[in-house]
Amino acid sequence: MTAQVDYLVVLCAATSGAGGELLGSDEEQLTRLLWQQVDVNNKKLGKINELVIESEDSDPADDVKDNDEDDVVDELAADENASGADCVFTAKSLEDALNTFHLQMTNEVNSAGAGTSVCLCTDGQLPIRQVIHPEAASKNILVPDCFYSFFDLRKEFRIHFASDLNTLDVETMLESLGIPAEVPAMCDSMRLLDPSATPPPEVAVQQVQMMAKIVLHLLSEPLCHTFSNPERVNEKFESGTCSKMEKVCDSTVIRARGLPWQSSDQDIARFFSGLNIAKGGAALCLNAQGRRNGEALVRFVSEEHRDLALQRHKHHMGNRYIEVYKATGEDFLKIAGGTSNEVASFLSREDQIIVRMRGLPFTATHEQVLAFFSPEDGLKDTCPVSGGRDGILFVRYPDGRPTGDAFVLFACDDHAQCALRKHKEILGRRYIELFKSTAAEVQQVLNRYSSTPLISVAPAPLLSVLPTVSLLPSPVIVRDCLRLRGLPYSATIEDILTFLGDFTHDVRPHGVHMVLNQQGRPSGDCFIQMTSAERAISASQQLHKHVMSCQHGPNSRYVEVFPCSAEEMGLVLMGGSLSHMHTHTHSRNRSGTGLSPPPCKSRRLSPPSYAFTPTPPILPAEAAAALYPPLGQVLLAPRPLHPGHAYYPSTAQLYMNYTAYYPSPPGSPTTVGYFPSPSTHSSPGGLMRMPGLTYNSKDIINAMQGYQTAMEPVSVLGSSLIGQAAAGEPPLVSLPGLMAKPSGHYLDLSLL
Repeated sequence: MTAQVDYLVVLCAATSGAGGELLGSDEEQLTRLLWQQVDVNNKKLGKINELVIESEDSDPADDVKDNDEDDVVDELAADENASGADCVFTAKSLEDALNTFHLQMTNEVNSAGAGTSVCLCTDGQLPIRQVIHPEAASKNILVPDCFYSFFDLRKEFRIHFASDLNTLDVETMLESLGIPAEVPAMCDSMRLLDPSATPPPEVAVQQVQMMAKIVLHLLSEPLCHTFSNPERVNEKFESGTCSKMEKVCDSTVIRARGLPWQSSDQDIARFFSGLNIAKGGAALCLNAQGRRNGEALVRFVSEEHRDLALQRHKHHMGNRYIEVYKATGEDFLKIAGGTSNEVASFLSREDQIIVRMRGLPFTATHEQVLAFFSPEDGLKDTCPVSGGRDGILFVRYPDGRPTGDAFVLFACDDHAQCALRKHKEILGRRYIELFKSTAAEVQQVLNRYSSTPLISVAPAPLLSVLPTVSLLPSPVIVRDCLRLRGLPYSATIEDILTFLGDFTHDVRPHGVHMVLNQQGRPSGDCFIQMTSAERAISASQQLHKHVMSCQHGPNSRYVEVFPCSAEEMGLVLMGGSLSHMHTHTHSRNRSGTGLSPPPCKSRRLSPPSYAFTPTPPILPAEAAAALYPPLGQVLLAPRPLHPGHAYYPSTAQLYMNYTAYYPSPPGSPTTVGYFPSPSTHSSPGGLMRMPGLTYNSKDIINAMQGYQTAMEPVSVLGSSLIGQAAAGEPPLVSLPGLMAKPSGHYLDLSLL
């Protein structure tokens, strides 16, 4: 609107709760509207009108009116009104009140006959943005068009008089203009006692009269002000994309917490109704599992709207109260920002409803998704996808593997609601979960799968007993193992060996290691030790995504095969986990060797790392000499270290017991140090942590009797020896050498 309006309607609102600068902050219902029309061209004032809204919680038995017309609107004579208004109307509900206001205002403008354009004028933003729109949105009431634009009298006044909007009020404006303020003494006393108290009706009428005088003074010379640029209230929320390179001001972002899990960006916009949210400025947050966590980041068009949003702290969305806090632009970009051109193209279609599909078969195609929503048999509801194939976005890993998620566009909310009714219907052999989604959620899901870091850092060593010597060569990672992912849960070791085919001859004896989940069941992962890295790479290239069949079950699935190192295998089998991304030595770079969820996180099996604080040495001199050889001896005559610094000597053949709940790795992470044993042992020994055991050496010796033919002393080290409190901590047991057999040394892990 560029030209000056013909009429201004000065409006004042009151609720049953707080007033003043706290108007609308307590979610109390609107109880009173007062207004007066100002003829801008002729500089004349109309009559003062008052609209009283009866409480919707009142008892219907108190109604004594039988006339149907009187149930909606009553007009009383001015002499019967104590507030001083010229006309008084009553309404039974907010919807009736808003329609009555609009009808009376339109009739008064039409009766004047000197113009048609009209706009509201209020003292500040609160009556429109914090009272009328929020209450109407919470009650699903359609607001008349006249409430979507208004003039803020304070901002219009500040054009001519420099002042602070936060301290500006009607009395201050009257004083600056030199107009005597006719404020009742009762009003002054009420403000001194409680500035946020709701003024009585007669004081509200005086407020409207003073605002009308200010408008006339601004229109008159020498100011000759023009009311041409009103404030706007967005009628609907506009979805859109946000680039990570975009600059977002910290003073425009809030964090909303406590949202219902099924809420969408439209629900958030409805909660902040009356405030202008930036395009694509509602971003729902997801947790580590990709599900909504009840939080959202909202970006507003200005700091003023952000401050008004903070006043809605603990307002209600349905039966839940929502907490509202300040946030930063960086927080918003982490959630809503994206860099993918494919996503930007997918979300560039405006006025589209997004539905998220979760649990899709990995072989699902565009045609199957289209047929899922629009079956040809016509027996089920049809909800066409907007744009056909272009309206479907599959979420994939960077190497092109599907994740089982997809986003689908629909042209209208009716089609989207029809699609959501297909929740948990079958596509292929899997049921599909459907959720109403947002543009920010699309960005989050794509960012989650496309920016996962490489393999995580291996856990810290159990005990840092080796001295730091810079001359020691850095360990070289050799990928002489295979990792199989996606095994049928009924697959056995025999099935795996059959799957390997000719490569079975390259598997080390007892080199197949199944990975179990937290319930002790197969997780679908498996590690295989190969004789060389070359054979491991060749097997992964020839067997990748081949189908494995099971002898004892009908399941058959394609299996992904990747080469890996012994340290990565040991990291997982010891309770750690690998991330979803890792670069392999294929003919081309491969991603997507992430493991299934960590098989076990129980402390009693194998905690990922132990950190001990340094303490003064308290070991006996003999033990210290055995564990820590002199540095000069190491430098002058260094002893050969076994490759990879493994727990056990590389020459010893380890026979794994697959019936054990959680087998230990034959190859260990290179970050775990190699512990030389005292020279009295016939073969190198090591340290083992045994949680749950008592400090009785006799019981521990009895438990270790099967480890060698001739028993040697077993030392029990309390954790206090390495800087930890002894109370409640398991002992550290120094294991003797391995049992000697004609075929070599071995350690029977079934006894552990």
